[in-house]
Amino acid sequence: MMAASLLHWDKRSTAARLKAELTRTDNSSGLRQLQELLDAVLNPEKTADTEALDWCKCLIAGGEGFEEFCKTVRSYDNATLCGLVWTANFVAYRCRTCGISPCMSLCAECFNNGEHTGHDFNMFRSQAGGACDCGDSNVMRDSGFCQRHRLQTGENVPSIPRDLLLMSEMVLPRFILSTIQYLRDGYIESDTSAERDLQKVLQQLEPQISFLEELTKMGGAMRTVLTKILTNQQTYKELSMGQEENLFSKKNYEKYLAALKNSGLVSVEEKAQAATADVTVGAEGGAGAMVLLGSTGPGSPDESTKEEDQDGGQSVGQRKRVKLSSSTKDPFIIESLKHKCFLEELLFWTIKFEFPQKMVTFLLNMLPDQDYKITFTKTFVQHYAFIMKTLMKSHESDTMSNRIVHISVQLFSNEELARHMTEECHLLDIMVMVLHYMMESCLVKSELQDEENNRHVVVNCSEALLKNNTYWPLVSDFINILSHQSVAKKFLEDHSLLMLWMSFVSFFQGMNLNKRELNEHVEFESQTYYAAFAAELEACAQPMWGLLTHCKVKETQEYTKTVVRYCLEALQIWFDAIGFIDEPAQHQVTFHLPLHRYYAMFLSRAVKCQSLDLDSLLPDQEMLMKIMVHPLQIQACLSEIHSNMWVRNGLQIKGQAMTYVQSHFCNSMIDPDIYLLQVCASRLDPDYFISSVFERFKVVDLLTMASQHQNAVLDSEQERPMLEGALTFLVILTSLRIHLGMTDDEILRAEMVSQLCMNDRTHSALLDLIPENPNPKSGIVPGSCSFEDVLSAVADFKAPVFEPGGSMQQGMYTPKAEVWEKEFDPIMVVLRTVYRRDVQSAMDRYSAFLKQFGIQTGNPWPPYKERTPLHPCYKGLIQLLHCKTLHIVIFTLLYKIWMDHQNMSEHVLCMVLYLIELGLDNQVQDNKEDEEPCIEEHCHDSWFPGTNLLSNLHHVINFVRVRVPETAPEVKREAPPSTSTEASSYGQNLREAQVFSLVAERRRKFQEIINRSNTEAAQVVRPKSSSTRWVSPGTPPQLVTEILEIRESMLSLLVKLHQKMSLKQNSLSTSWLEDMDTSRHTHGDGITAIERILTKAATRSCQIKRSIQDICGKVCPPVPPKKNSPTDKKTMDKEERRQRARERQQKLLAEFASRQKSFMETAMDVESPETEAAMDLGPSEVMESEVLYDCVICGQSGPSTEDRPTGLVVLLQATSVLGHRCKSKQAKNLPTSDEEHIYPADTCGVAHDLRLTLMQQFFKDSSCLQSVSIGWDGGVYVQTCGHTLHIDCHKSYMESLRNDQVLQGFSVDKGEFTCPLCRQFANSVLPCRPGRGSEASGWHAPTNKTTSVLVKEVDDLQEKLGLFPTESNLSKEMELVIKDIKNTTQKKYMDYGKNPGSPDNDFLFMYSVARTNLELELVHRGGNLCSGGASAAAKRSCLNQLFHVLAMHMRLYSIDSAYNPWTKLTRVAINKEADIFDEERPEVPMLFRDVPSLLIIFVLTMPQPLRKEHFTCVVKMLFNLQFIQALAILSTKFSPEERQAWVTSGALKKNAANSERSVEALLSHVIVELSKDKSVYKVNADETTMLSSSVWSPQSIEISLQQFCLPFLRLSCLLQHHLYGDNLTGCLEEEEFSSLAVCLGLLPSTPPPSSAVHSASCLQWPVNAFDLVSQWSDEVTGLTRSPEQSLTLLVQDPQWTPPRLLQLPDNYNIIFQYYHRKACTVCKKVPKDPALCLVCGTFVCLKGVCCKQQGTCECVLHSQHCGAATGIFLLINASVIIIIRGHRFCLWGSVYLDAHGEEDRDLRRGKPLFLCEERYRVLEQQWVSHTFDHINKRWGPHYNGL
Repeated sequence: MMAASLLHWDKRSTAARLKAELTRTDNSSGLRQLQELLDAVLNPEKTADTEALDWCKCLIAGGEGFEEFCKTVRSYDNATLCGLVWTANFVAYRCRTCGISPCMSLCAECFNNGEHTGHDFNMFRSQAGGACDCGDSNVMRDSGFCQRHRLQTGENVPSIPRDLLLMSEMVLPRFILSTIQYLRDGYIESDTSAERDLQKVLQQLEPQISFLEELTKMGGAMRTVLTKILTNQQTYKELSMGQEENLFSKKNYEKYLAALKNSGLVSVEEKAQAATADVTVGAEGGAGAMVLLGSTGPGSPDESTKEEDQDGGQSVGQRKRVKLSSSTKDPFIIESLKHKCFLEELLFWTIKFEFPQKMVTFLLNMLPDQDYKITFTKTFVQHYAFIMKTLMKSHESDTMSNRIVHISVQLFSNEELARHMTEECHLLDIMVMVLHYMMESCLVKSELQDEENNRHVVVNCSEALLKNNTYWPLVSDFINILSHQSVAKKFLEDHSLLMLWMSFVSFFQGMNLNKRELNEHVEFESQTYYAAFAAELEACAQPMWGLLTHCKVKETQEYTKTVVRYCLEALQIWFDAIGFIDEPAQHQVTFHLPLHRYYAMFLSRAVKCQSLDLDSLLPDQEMLMKIMVHPLQIQACLSEIHSNMWVRNGLQIKGQAMTYVQSHFCNSMIDPDIYLLQVCASRLDPDYFISSVFERFKVVDLLTMASQHQNAVLDSEQERPMLEGALTFLVILTSLRIHLGMTDDEILRAEMVSQLCMNDRTHSALLDLIPENPNPKSGIVPGSCSFEDVLSAVADFKAPVFEPGGSMQQGMYTPKAEVWEKEFDPIMVVLRTVYRRDVQSAMDRYSAFLKQFGIQTGNPWPPYKERTPLHPCYKGLIQLLHCKTLHIVIFTLLYKIWMDHQNMSEHVLCMVLYLIELGLDNQVQDNKEDEEPCIEEHCHDSWFPGTNLLSNLHHVINFVRVRVPETAPEVKREAPPSTSTEASSYGQNLREAQVFSLVAERRRKFQEIINRSNTEAAQVVRPKSSSTRWVSPGTPPQLVTEILEIRESMLSLLVKLHQKMSLKQNSLSTSWLEDMDTSRHTHGDGITAIERILTKAATRSCQIKRSIQDICGKVCPPVPPKKNSPTDKKTMDKEERRQRARERQQKLLAEFASRQKSFMETAMDVESPETEAAMDLGPSEVMESEVLYDCVICGQSGPSTEDRPTGLVVLLQATSVLGHRCKSKQAKNLPTSDEEHIYPADTCGVAHDLRLTLMQQFFKDSSCLQSVSIGWDGGVYVQTCGHTLHIDCHKSYMESLRNDQVLQGFSVDKGEFTCPLCRQFANSVLPCRPGRGSEASGWHAPTNKTTSVLVKEVDDLQEKLGLFPTESNLSKEMELVIKDIKNTTQKKYMDYGKNPGSPDNDFLFMYSVARTNLELELVHRGGNLCSGGASAAAKRSCLNQLFHVLAMHMRLYSIDSAYNPWTKLTRVAINKEADIFDEERPEVPMLFRDVPSLLIIFVLTMPQPLRKEHFTCVVKMLFNLQFIQALAILSTKFSPEERQAWVTSGALKKNAANSERSVEALLSHVIVELSKDKSVYKVNADETTMLSSSVWSPQSIEISLQQFCLPFLRLSCLLQHHLYGDNLTGCLEEEEFSSLAVCLGLLPSTPPPSSAVHSASCLQWPVNAFDLVSQWSDEVTGLTRSPEQSLTLLVQDPQWTPPRLLQLPDNYNIIFQYYHRKACTVCKKVPKDPALCLVCGTFVCLKGVCCKQQGTCECVLHSQHCGAATGIFLLINASVIIIIRGHRFCLWGSVYLDAHGEEDRDLRRGKPLFLCEERYRVLEQQWVSHTFDHINKRWGPHYNGL
């Protein structure tokens, strides 16, 4: 009852009272009350609600506010570890310099507060989540701790007052219990709806778990309390069962027991039964494992059947249950799941609910507490098998894997903890058994070798378990604990574990078997090979490398011996299981032989680091023969795959061949395989080995002296690549030294050189391409060279440059010259190339180097490289080069090449010579000729006397007996010889002739080695006579035996080949050896190679030297056997023909390249000035005739006519570049803190907007719309590539594009296309007006009319009404273009008038288009015209055409003469009274009008073409106005006293002769006139005194006036240049004013020196200046408006600095840290993909649905608002820039590069990035010049989704 009343009380006061009660010494009543209250509050039958939570918070805080309580507890935090836990996608740091464990990671705060400058660190996005290790000296060095965790905070923290946490200790156990009860209650054991319901339960519990998480964050004090509660077994016992009387808790507990039972881990009672039953069956110690894995042991209740059914899908490979063989193991390795404390049950439910993120975070947040850490780790290990079961059943195994690793990596990275667990909880046994069990669930019967009787089982790679990598969390834990030396030693000492591990590895031996398809192409290409390679790498190879790191010193010999012993045992078991005798099965290959590779790697390590004797670790010869078979099979199959023999198996087989040699796999796959073959070759009989190789490669039949042969197993086009493959393999086998004596540094260097020779590489690509072992990139191994040192020794850095096309280069490393010269090793390159083209690429680069240094031109051969000496253990390998079989093969091949037999190639010869040279360089030390005599005669002894290559080289072979088809040319057609002598000599030949049969020889050797009983031998040996054992009888044509007369030795064949290649009969004179220069031998072609070999042989033996001289003396050209064709086509040698073809090709290519280059120069390059081409429209000289245009579609040339107009290919784009100009020279900085801001108010676009709005308040709308220009924001820019086409041709071209489906990047419906000639992007055609190119000389003639006459003429011209053009094709097209122009920009950028759609609006828009294009051209020319005419921008300008189109359109509007500004410019009005009856609003005063706008209006509205004299007249009149405006603005800047002084001094000059051209006179007049209205100058009297502390001198006034008038002069000049083709003259910046004034005719053509030029001298007044000025001033002073506005309108500054993008900080981290966590201003959330506009600094959500408006995402919206559909955004999380242009976007690249000049897209590597100024300038330049569309190629539609 008590509790019920308590519930209604106020929570805080109750809490305070209870706390007081409990702190008394006798607290029994308090305890009772609390318990009752808790019973009521935490009633498990109620659903979880916040009420209970609030009660708990209040009770824990004991009456004070929860927040204050948290603060108080935090102040007692004694933790020395950071322990911040994060989830996936969090940005963290890893410093390899400070890390002890490779998994070490730091949160950003600890990292930035630590000292890591110059360290090897990187930033990374966490994939699985993690925790900060700062302060944990087990994982990282103390020097890397941050300031906060460096101090051992434990000392100076005060001890905790007892009563602070008293309530927590009382309340929390109940709270945790209630949480557990909810979990129990919510759990439903069913597979159907489980997912959803589990999620629901978890959602309800969210606040409770968050509360627990909050508690953990209060620091060490609270964590200690929680640890006590979670690990206290007594509390758990009391609470978990529930009180007897409470029915609910009883049920609840039963649910828990049921769930526990279902976990498949049986409880103790059942376990005992199982074990006893098992022991009686006679298993010594297997029970533990069986129980652990819930298998149904005999006699145990069939408890886990349900579990088994799920796994039982694959019962093909009958499951072998694992038995632990040693009896020493305690049968109960693992206590069954019996929970003794809250922590254990909490973990159990965490696993059951598949690791909910919140629970994981809570459990991890507790880890800084040491006691907790140990208990938790034990609990985790205890549940390990259960975790595996749950993982296998999970549908979300990916997420779950990440969460498991998130926990385990925190526990197992700590060596001490891992060792502790290994000793106390059998961690290793558990892990290995769990893995073993996991893989057992997906075994199938192996089909390798003997399909029917195969007893071996392998994993099935198409199972989800392997396909989805479900095993990786467990494997990665295992690899993690093996990295600790103490744990690895335990593993290596435990023999039973090693055996279990080997049986685990053998599950992968021979998996993913490929069978060659011979008839049909396979229907379905399985992609299982990904799974297979990943499994071997992760589950077999990585643990192997882990173990190898601990077997590096002599002391660990025993470990290596043990592993090798168990490997051999496992291999023997495997050979027996697959039923292998001596021959591998045909047409089968598996790339997965992990047992072989374990054996090889441990052998290699034993010899290299532990100085063990190799022979002591090797098995007998028979076993070695078996071991070599499968690796050799793989090598042969690689060759078959590249020879296209496996094409019917689909692309995936090529994928396997590539993966096998790929950089991440090669050191765990191909390298150990080749090493193992080298070991076998060094210990087996060389003749046997060599013949096995040729037989495996299926080229035995090809090795015959006969010119024709039959090959039963290869098609003729496969013979050559297979032969090349076999020889290349032998070269690699005999010359590769990776495991045979190279040091780690030499290996690293060789790997690096081979990668750099294939291609220049970026630093990160190199790191990726070089195998990790034996040289780990991270953590520098003491005493060895680091990666960077080797890199700087072999390569030069090429800084990132810009290619003209605009493509971005990364910083690259390229081999130094001496590396090409001395270290380039083609053999290593062949071994390491994934794509065959890389070998070619390396050779091309090599020949380019030789050409560049003039060492050798022509076609070089791969250079021969000296090898490092062999380790003494492997000397046997050299016997391969000195065995008769190889010599016979070499002899045969040399002969065949010399005789031009089919299927020989340069590559074959190259490899043959390489083998000879290797043999000469590696002599066998002791020539033991005492081989025990063999009874049967060796069929090879008759070929060569001994085995040494040197002595065999000059041995002459006379006759050879061959088997040839009857049709072969060798078959003698004539009758048998009649005379006896001939017959006898012929018979003698027969006896002498050599027979060569590789197969027979190999069989015989095999027999010798194995020494089986005779009966068996009879079965195995094949008949010796025929070398074609695969031919089925009766294959036509029949084979006959023929005898060939040869009479050659290897030496003579070499000399003859030398002649043949050099095309000279006696290319080697008898004395050539004496005058040989050996230095030039290293690089060259085949001729050089032969000379080098002959020289080497001669220096090593005098006999050879003599033989060579003999041969050279009597050599004669070869006589090939007569071909069937009567005429001899061989007149021109093959090589020569090839050479000529090559030269022809080179010539063609060169010609093509030069054509292409000239085309690029004229058509593409946006920047370079080039000579004027005929297509150019910039009028260059006066042409009387009509302009002719070339149509790039139909190719015809002709004028543009009214009926068939020609047009320019143009791109119209809206632009706001001009609007972003500012006043200051300095670009604005990008804000990187909350204090910094960017204000857009000072930009050109804003200023003009304000001005127009202000005008519209006071003046007549139509007049306002003619007094300014718009188009600063959202103007239309027109650019062209300069190519022209007929408009009708263009229409049909567009049709064809529309029907063409394969369109990328542009939308035809929007009128987009690419120029048919130069492929530049375009979207409209601008019609060219018929007629002359530029105005004919009549229009140019200098005029001597007076100003007043011209003024009158201009007046008349303006009065002429615009004639409506006659309706023609041309006028229609012009209308269409106008429509295109209007559609280019958005509506809001065109409607500035009060009444939308009025003609005034249209008028304003049209002339502003002209203004925008002129202004932009000025910007492109650098903002002034000092550089003169040589600008590429002008070359392709279409302003001339644009003006005519606009003019035609604008003639439709006539200006009413009453309002025509021209009259106000040139006449003094007579009567002023008339104005009063006007509308209520006055017109804009002349002094407020924008002068350049007036110029464009006049030019566009007067009849075209306009005479130049009239143009000049207009300019002169407008200059007068501009000048007076300048004076008026200047006068407002004076102080009142100064103004007075100027008035006085000017008044004196008024009456002088040229007073109208005197600055002083005019200035004083202006001041006087404007002062009539007192308000004009009054406003800023106070301000100006502040400003003008300096006095204005006449010089400074002159400079200001010139600066003010310059923008108008520049525009006028540019306009004149386009309309009349006047050249722009270059000049110095100081002289720009005078130079432009002369150009425009304002000054006489011989200007005075620049210092003497006065701006006033350009004035030419049509009427009295002072009257005109007074009239203009009256318009201002007569206004009845407020003075502030008139001043604002009067003061306008036409000067703007060129547009700039924002200035970015040098270090990318500054941007990243500020923006990646910044909240969006619109949706107030942190965006998933934040982006920054680089033009205005706005922060936007990329792709964010949160900020979508009308289906358009924020980036696209912003690009429309800020850049009129052009946006430049920096993606914060990716460091790349994207460009949005209209409806398309592209990835531009990054302007931030790392120290090696590389981009880091998506920040994957996380290295520090720095701004690349050059790239940023290019980006800015492309923005300003509007060339994004042309330079960037990869555009795609964004569908408003960015």
